[in-house]
Amino acid sequence: MSTPSRLPADPARRSKRLLEAIEEAPTLARLAAMARESEARLHVARGLVPPALGGGLKAGGLEEGVWTLLAPSNAAAAKLRQLAPELMAALERAGLAVQNVRIKVLRPA
Repeated sequence: MSTPSRLPADPARRSKRLLEAIEEAPTLARLAAMARESEARLHVARGLVPPALGGGLKAGGLEEGVWTLLAPSNAAAAKLRQLAPELMAALERAGLAVQNVRIKVLRPA
């Protein structure tokens, strides 16, 4: 019976090894890059809305030039749809342009 490999005792070192593994695997690296790009867009979106609304927003997927932004309620989604032209312009100014922004309501689990 083989003995399990020991994890480094230092959590920061474990995190570094995990990040290195992700970057070395092409599929995982691509997914990690997409997640970072989506989070960058979320940061821009949060800057356009009141803090009470921005805190409830979640970044969705980014596929074929369409970014999905998840809103906490129907009312928040309606407000975001009104702000969509401003959001698209802000994303473009930030160098994060997309062809379209899809707004969806985040359903509770």
